[in-house]
Amino acid sequence: MSATWVIAVVGPALVAIMAIAILRRTALAERISDRPNARSLHSTPTPRLGGLGMAVAVLPVAMACADSLTGTLLVCAAALVLVSFADDLRSLPILVRLSAHFAAAAVAVWTIAPAIPVALAALAVIAIVWCANLYNFMDGADGLAGGMTAIGFGALAWAAHGAGAESLALVCGAIACAAAGFLVFNFPPARVFMGDAGSVPLGFLAGAFGLYGWSIAAWPAWFAAVVFAPFIADATVTIARRALRRERIWEAHRSHYYQRLVLSGWSPRRLALSAWALMLACALAAAVALRAGEMVQCAIILGLLVAFAIAFVAIDVRLARGRVSNNNNSHRMP
Repeated sequence: MSATWVIAVVGPALVAIMAIAILRRTALAERISDRPNARSLHSTPTPRLGGLGMAVAVLPVAMACADSLTGTLLVCAAALVLVSFADDLRSLPILVRLSAHFAAAAVAVWTIAPAIPVALAALAVIAIVWCANLYNFMDGADGLAGGMTAIGFGALAWAAHGAGAESLALVCGAIACAAAGFLVFNFPPARVFMGDAGSVPLGFLAGAFGLYGWSIAAWPAWFAAVVFAPFIADATVTIARRALRRERIWEAHRSHYYQRLVLSGWSPRRLALSAWALMLACALAAAVALRAGEMVQCAIILGLLVAFAIAFVAIDVRLARGRVSNNNNSHRMP
């Protein structure tokens, strides 16, 4: 392993640990603590400073390793860190947040693929904005977003390195290792949450790097989607269900499948470990498919879709049975 890789792997993890440890002891920790409410899964006030600590750890190393295009994407991510940190501090209007997300996504698509047709560019922008927001939606349980970041960006780093895209590989590796440092504080029971300053830029980078890797033939278009499938599937199906029920999809809720597992009796630690196993399975499936023929790739992708559908139905049934059982018990009470 070269010295550059050692720095990219070890540096962000250590700096993230130190930065978060320091931030936890500042007045800022009290100011942006996530206080439990009726829609929360945690029971004690918890600082939302993990994303800020990860940004401090990642950006200097990543910018040093980045080529000009990757550097532009990192600048966009840094801008989203600032906007999202302001949102963590004082809850910005949704139009302000979405405007920043769309601006960053538009710059990313124009930088990566300036010659693609307008319709495809618009779809790419929407996809990246959705990635930024779904990552934020899924950052609601101890260890969940941190685990997805470590495993997901680790898989992108592996694939980019194998394709000879060394700059992209180093940047993704730095992000994955910073997430590992964050997990020191975020493993259940979490002492720090990621916050919007972490989840939104990471979702943006997952989408933007997925597009960039495809544009330079580091991986097929489906690769990043399979790697991040646990987040994409849960968030997309949940929001679609809420939209069909005419609920306000932008409001906080507890209807994501990972939230419903906790409500049905799973502990946060069991959820985190099970989610990590699922994330690893998806990353390994993507790695196998990357080296396989088209028939095997189609079979793996179809198999994952069926597996998620079965899992979601099973969670729905489990929660429904729990409600019936609770109703029956309440009727038996004198």
